[in-house]
Amino acid sequence: MRIIVAIPSTNRCSILMSTVKDLERQTRKPDLTLLVVADESDVDTGSVSEVSFPVSVIQTERGLTIQRNAALGILREDDIMLFLDDDFLLAPDYLANLERLFQKHPDVAMCTGHVLADGIHGPGLSHDFGRRLISEPVASEDFALAGVYNCYGCNMALKANPVMQNKLRFDQRLKAYCWLEDVDFSRQVARYGKIVSSPLLRGVHLGTKTGRGSGLRFGYSQIANPIYLAKKGTMSKPRALNIMSRNLVSNVVKSLKPEPEVDRRGRLVGNFRAFKDLARGRLAPEQILSFE
Repeated sequence: MRIIVAIPSTNRCSILMSTVKDLERQTRKPDLTLLVVADESDVDTGSVSEVSFPVSVIQTERGLTIQRNAALGILREDDIMLFLDDDFLLAPDYLANLERLFQKHPDVAMCTGHVLADGIHGPGLSHDFGRRLISEPVASEDFALAGVYNCYGCNMALKANPVMQNKLRFDQRLKAYCWLEDVDFSRQVARYGKIVSSPLLRGVHLGTKTGRGSGLRFGYSQIANPIYLAKKGTMSKPRALNIMSRNLVSNVVKSLKPEPEVDRRGRLVGNFRAFKDLARGRLAPEQILSFE
C-alpha cells in the first residue's frame, strides 16, 4: 500500500511549500507527495529538494478538478491517495492512522478527517496557531468511524481500486470555481464502498485567503453548482435547496455589514445573476468563465 499525498495548488507557492515542509513531522512519511500545479512558478524546487520523502511535480491546466484528475492518473490499484488543500496541516500521526484505518476497514472506500479549526469561515488562521492545535495529543486510539454524505475536500483520502475500476473522475465542468466538487466525487465513490470520517485523522484548515477567487464568481457558483449537481443526481434536491437558501440568506444579511475578508456584495450579485440565468434557461457552472 502506497500512501500518496496529492496537493493541487495555483499561485500560492509559499503557502504550498510550508505545507510540504510540515509533512516532515509525520511519524509515517508519505511514499510520494504529488504537487499538481498550473505553472512552474507555483513550486519552489529548492524547498522541494530539502524534504526527506519523494516529491513529484505535475504541471497541468489550471482548475482544481483538472488538477485532481491529473493526480488520479498516476494511481496503482493498491494505492491510497490523500487529497489536501495547500493550506491544510496534518497532525503528526495522521498518515499512520490513515494507513491503519484502511488496513483494518477494507469496506471503506473514502474517508475524511476531523478539522480541529477551519479558517475558511473567517480571516484565516496562522501557521503557528495551526501547528499548536495539531500538536496536542489525542486521548483515544478508537477510529470511531461515522458515515458521512461526503468527504471535505481539504482533506479526503480514497482507495484507488474502486476509482480505477470504475473510471471515476472529478467533474471538469466545475473547473473554474470548483465548489462542491468534493460532494459530487464522494457520491460517485459511495456506490462502491463506505464513506466515513474519523476523529483520529486530525488537521487544521488554515483558510489562507491569498490567491482566492472573486466574490462574484463564488456567488454564482453557490447557486449554479447545487442545481447542476441535483440535476446530475449526485446531490439530493432538498440538500441543494438548503445549501442555496442558507448561502443566499447569509449574503443578504452580511452584505449590510460585510466581513473585511469576504466580498459579500460580490457574492450576492453572483447569486442574483445565477437566478437570472436560471430563469432564462442558461444556468451552467461554466458560465463564470465569461465573467470579468
